[in-house]
Amino acid sequence: MATNNGVESSSRKAALHRVIFEADTASGKFFDVALLVAILASIVTVSLESVDAVNAEHHALLRTVEWVITLLFTVEYGLRLYATEKSKEYATSFYGLVDLLAILPTYLSLVVAGAQSLLVIRAIRLLRIFRVFKLGRYIAEANVLGQAVAQSRTRIVIFLFTVTVLGFISGAFMYLIEGPKNGFTSIPQSVYWALTTITGTGYGDTVPLTPAGKMLAVFIMVLGYSLIIVPTGILSSELVRLSEVTTRSCQACSREGHDANAKHCKHCGEALPS
Repeated sequence: MATNNGVESSSRKAALHRVIFEADTASGKFFDVALLVAILASIVTVSLESVDAVNAEHHALLRTVEWVITLLFTVEYGLRLYATEKSKEYATSFYGLVDLLAILPTYLSLVVAGAQSLLVIRAIRLLRIFRVFKLGRYIAEANVLGQAVAQSRTRIVIFLFTVTVLGFISGAFMYLIEGPKNGFTSIPQSVYWALTTITGTGYGDTVPLTPAGKMLAVFIMVLGYSLIIVPTGILSSELVRLSEVTTRSCQACSREGHDANAKHCKHCGEALPS
């Protein structure tokens, strides 16, 4: 009997996990769409509560709606912990932390006035829309892009460091050429100008006036356009190397982004549902 109960409990968890964490089934999609509607309703409620005229007239209604949504999210969070075999993995994941932070402010508002305004963090949960509608190519591309960025992080950091160094050198040279009399009052201010020029932002609040300064500015602007292709090339090379991934979610750790033919979770090693 105990064995049968254990099997039934495991089967129940697996079914609940598919509904809550995946959008492959009609019930799973309905759950996620309802969740997004609740999140949007909560964001609208919190936003309206910050409008003095609306809050003065409908404060009680807005607070009631907020508490109802918070209680629903509390139940949802508990179900996510229950349906995940390794609940700690989910609780400490990005979405797990966001889900927890999405309900805490309302409870904190009981002791800290105005804490409920932090509920706008629920907007981050709208990222789940990629799972909800199961637009395979969008989800796959998002996962592949995330992996490409992660695998390219060392080269990207080196690239950003190089750009920063070039900005400091260019700013120092511009300070020596133009000087305070032409608006470049300090090396930090000159570096600020150089970095905004390299990145193509170019606020125009400070401009070189001497021929040498203008020549240096032209060099920095051309350099900025040239540097645009570097991160693109880095990411492109990684994207080519990565295979297509799916949105299957591991029941043990609830993480996604597995290859189409994967049999086991690449994060925790547990068997994936077929």
